Amino acid sequence: ADELRRRGGDGGEFGVTTGRPRRVGWFDAVATRYGCMMQGATEVAVTVVDVLGYLDELKICVGYEIDGEVTKDFPNTPLLEKAKPVYETLPGWKTDIRGIKNYDDLPSECKAYIERIEKEIGVRVSMVSNGPAREELIIR
Repeated sequence: ADELRRRGGDGGEFGVTTGRPRRVGWFDAVATRYGCMMQGATEVAVTVVDVLGYLDELKICVGYEIDGEVTKDFPNTPLLEKAKPVYETLPGWKTDIRGIKNYDDLPSECKAYIERIEKEIGVRVSMVSNGPAREELIIR
């Protein structure tokens, strides 16, 4: 989050009305998997992927460490307060992806990131946004 803000808020990490910094962080696959399960989601969209293009590596939270044990299940509130994220690190793609219209044209590292998210959450990623405009959306 701090790195994104140091770069000037490429992804709009500041509130439009208040100007306050938004709460951003690494993708949490555990919370997303739980949310998809609770809502019965069969497909999801991954947004603001374009703002990650300058990073050397990306992290995905794939579990939580609670009292020395690692779990991939979303814990209840008292345990969640003690949870520390367990990250998997993937290589970044170090290129601007804005303007790309087809999934197959994305850098292999970007596709690996999307596909890793998909595997972790157990739900198909059917859309990937690569810019703030409505038409900057890749349908898989």
